[in-house]
Amino acid sequence: MSMQQFAYSALPDRFEQGTQARTARLVAAGAIADSWPEVGAARPNTDGEPEELGSGVQVRHRFVEAPGDSETVRWHLVESGEAHAPVVVFLHGLPDSWWQWHYAIEALSDRFRCVAVDLKGYGQSDKRSGDYRQAGVATQLEALLDVLDIGEFSLVTHDRGVPPADHLAANVGERVRAYVRGQQHLWHLNPQLHPQETTFLSSEAPAMLADARRFVVSAYDRLTVRPVARSDLLRTVAEFSYPGIASAVPRYFHSSSFRQEWVDRRVRLIGAWRSPVLVLQGADDPMQPREYYLDPEVSRRLPTGSGVELLDAGHFWPFEAPAESVKVIETFLQKTAR
Repeated sequence: MSMQQFAYSALPDRFEQGTQARTARLVAAGAIADSWPEVGAARPNTDGEPEELGSGVQVRHRFVEAPGDSETVRWHLVESGEAHAPVVVFLHGLPDSWWQWHYAIEALSDRFRCVAVDLKGYGQSDKRSGDYRQAGVATQLEALLDVLDIGEFSLVTHDRGVPPADHLAANVGERVRAYVRGQQHLWHLNPQLHPQETTFLSSEAPAMLADARRFVVSAYDRLTVRPVARSDLLRTVAEFSYPGIASAVPRYFHSSSFRQEWVDRRVRLIGAWRSPVLVLQGADDPMQPREYYLDPEVSRRLPTGSGVELLDAGHFWPFEAPAESVKVIETFLQKTAR
């Protein structure tokens, strides 16, 4: 592959013109966050503890140790649905947790076994030092699925849950029925679209993340175009307030880069995916231009049966457009069922 193929993509004209407005919104988001009440960490759960979601759907909290790092990684996840139903594994983004998927779990658990994982470093999962490379975390997730005795499964992901999922889908492609890949750079990239990388690499990152209220509310305010339920934001802040998250999350950014992830996708990962892929994006994400995903080159590179779907939302469509996003996910999972 020639170096010309590694050239960054040009920004769409409307993104070039909107830089000043995006900067102003970032400043305003911080002021909005300061007006929110303080929120403590969510109450820690115990293994096997039930929790009732909307519509009477009940999930069960689980803590599972699986091989990883020098010994084991202790994962927190929630499960719902029948044990022998088709499995859907949900991986959240930043600054989220399993809670990001509660609407999907409520809608799908009558037909699927839903498994929503707190990524390592987040929520109630392990936060010790170790291997935080995307490829390394993917291998650890594979080990978790083996311990859970999960054979075939579908993947539903968002934001920073996507890079390890990209590796997982490439590594165990024969086990993946369908891959819903949400809100993450794919074939195109421009460094102006990931300024947060520098922020997370700075020595101030742990202090910034430790103010969970300000960080979560600011991120949501800056990257959404539709209202998000206050209850969802409050729970998101609480789940991002567990001790250790502020130190653990930056390890991902010290272990890889957006460019490295982009090159890996182009060179190896995309070509290794075997299941149909649904690229699910918010049409109005202020940092991920829809033009990049509508490029015919993207669809041409994906496996047979894949597609691209744009939601009327910004970055955080699981909470901005819960009904619409669940319907799209459900339709894709049913279409790819076998």
